Amino acid sequence: MKKVYSAKDIDDLHRGGGLGNIPADAILTPSARDRMNELGVDRAKRNGSPVKSGVNDDGIDSSIRASSPKADLERLFNSPAVHALKEQICEIGRRLWQRAYVDGNGGNLSIRLTEDVVLCTPTLVSKGFMKPEDLCLVDLDGNQLAGVKKRTSEILMHLQIMKAQPKARAVSHAHPPYATGFAVAGVQPPTCMIPEIEVFIGRVPIAPYETPGTMEMGRKVAELVDEHNTVLMENHGVVSWSHSIEDAYFKMEIVEAYCRTVIVTTQLGVQPKQFSSKHLKDLLDIKQTLGVPDPRIGLKECELCDNDEWRPGVTCAVPASGGSSAKPARDPEAESVVQAVTDEIMNRLKG
Repeated sequence: MKKVYSAKDIDDLHRGGGLGNIPADAILTPSARDRMNELGVDRAKRNGSPVKSGVNDDGIDSSIRASSPKADLERLFNSPAVHALKEQICEIGRRLWQRAYVDGNGGNLSIRLTEDVVLCTPTLVSKGFMKPEDLCLVDLDGNQLAGVKKRTSEILMHLQIMKAQPKARAVSHAHPPYATGFAVAGVQPPTCMIPEIEVFIGRVPIAPYETPGTMEMGRKVAELVDEHNTVLMENHGVVSWSHSIEDAYFKMEIVEAYCRTVIVTTQLGVQPKQFSSKHLKDLLDIKQTLGVPDPRIGLKECELCDNDEWRPGVTCAVPASGGSSAKPARDPEAESVVQAVTDEIMNRLKG
């Protein structure tokens, strides 16, 4: 009996890099076929089943797997289509560096090429000065498949995101200062202030701190990417995912501009204005048509624009007179000197 595949089956297979194992005579539901198209996976005209070889719409040979011969991996790595993606990554790296979203060798970028082959940035190279030949090829476990330089140590986080979120074809990680400030303070940015972030990002959660480059860090972030495309990393930075590396970078720009605006607003000495829950509901309706995940979609208006945990600032106050603040301890010796000087001055005035 032919097996029927649903959209959920496609997502599960995609997480583990197993779409190529779907039998040629398998039956795909309409939603499964749509899901395959969203993921950019080739389908044969006959029976709507996926093909195991051939060049996809991006010009990439989707039949290449991590287990493919070394020659095939090198051919993929050096193909014109992948070279164009390398140049995209280098361009995004320059933007990150020019906007001071990264310093030193910080930040990393990645693009999923096929089911289990990922292109990523190298370690110990400034994102502002990368060249296409610096990039690396890895499998979904982080093993390096091609490239002269060593892959970034934080690729494990990117891979965890890609496994947890089938729509995540590209991942961007950086340390933009304003958004990172929120992450270090452990303060989730408020909502209902600027439309753009609500439509393209939404509420930005904070993943608990773990040592960079570890599987634990990747798991903490991956737990949040089913409902969020941008995550603050406690005491670390920001990570965002999307269908393309440029769009993942756009989300980095949006969250950083928003956090900067919120901070400037709090410095004006007035209570920040918010738009209404009804207006947020309108934005969420737009967001839903774009296919952007948001856990608030479907909530009642009274449950939206909830900023109970948002603290717009801290006021430092001088204790009022008569308070319980302790007075300075008396110094008898100093007081006697002052008294002697005072007495001498008074005697001279009398004379």
